[in-house]
Amino acid sequence: MNTKQICTLLLTVVLVCACKTSPFTGKKTLNFVSNDQLFPMAFQQYDQFLSENKVLNGTTDAAMVKRVGEKIAVAAERYLTAKGYPGYLQDYRWEYNLVEDEAVNAWAMPGGKIVVYTGILPITQTEKGLAMVMGHELAHALADHGAQRMSAAQLQQIGAVGTAVAVGGQTAEKQQQIMQLYGVGSQVAGMLPFSRSHETQADEIGIVIAAIAGYDPYEAANLWRRMKAASGGQAPPQILSTHPSNDSRIANLTRMAPVAVQEAAKFGVTSFK
Repeated sequence: MNTKQICTLLLTVVLVCACKTSPFTGKKTLNFVSNDQLFPMAFQQYDQFLSENKVLNGTTDAAMVKRVGEKIAVAAERYLTAKGYPGYLQDYRWEYNLVEDEAVNAWAMPGGKIVVYTGILPITQTEKGLAMVMGHELAHALADHGAQRMSAAQLQQIGAVGTAVAVGGQTAEKQQQIMQLYGVGSQVAGMLPFSRSHETQADEIGIVIAAIAGYDPYEAANLWRRMKAASGGQAPPQILSTHPSNDSRIANLTRMAPVAVQEAAKFGVTSFK
C-alpha cells in the first residue's frame, strides 16, 4: 500500500468513526477529540491565562459576571435534561471570570471555562446584554465547538499530506502552486465557513439558554446593533471572516428571539429581565 492509499484509508476511517450526535440539532458532528483528552488541557490553559492576567474580584461587575454565568449554566442543564441528555454536563467545571482588558471580547474554553473582558461591558451595558454574550460563549462550550475545530484542523492537515503526495511527481514550482491553492481553498471554502456556522449555532443556542435563564432574548439583536456601531463598520468581507457579518447576526437573532420566547415558556419562563 503506497502513501496516497494510506492517507485515503486514514481519512475514511476518521470520517466514519469521528461522529458525535449533537443534542441541539440531533445531527452527527465532526468530532474525534474526547472530553477526556480535551478538558484537562483546556483547564490547564485557562488557569495559566488567569495567572498571567488581571482577574477582577469583589467588584459589582465581577459579581454580575459570576451571577449571569451561574444562571445560564443552570438553564443549560435544565434544557439538556429536558432534551434527554441529563448527564451531558457531568464533566464540565463551570467558571466565570472578569479580566481587565480593553479588548471588546469574551470567550469560552471546552469544559465550561469562560472569560469576559472589561472592554466589552460598555457595549453590553446591562445584565441582560451581558447574558446574551455569555449565553453565546457558553453555547460554544456546550456544542463542543472547540473539539470540532481541532478535528477539522486535523482533517485539513491530512488533506495537505494527501495533496503533497498526489503532486509528488510535479516540478517543485508546480507543487508549491498546488499546495498554496490547497491552503487558500481549504481555508476559504472549508475552515472559514465551518467557523461561521459555529458562530451562528452559538448565537441560536445561546439566545435560547439565556431566555430560559430569564433574560430578554430581544436584547440579543440590540447588542449586535451596538457591536456594529462600536466597530464603525470596519469588518472584512463575510466570506473571508471567521464570523458572520453584523447584519447577518442581527437578522438571525431577530428571527430567533420569538423562538427563544416560546422555548422559555416550556420551562415556565414567561417574563424577562
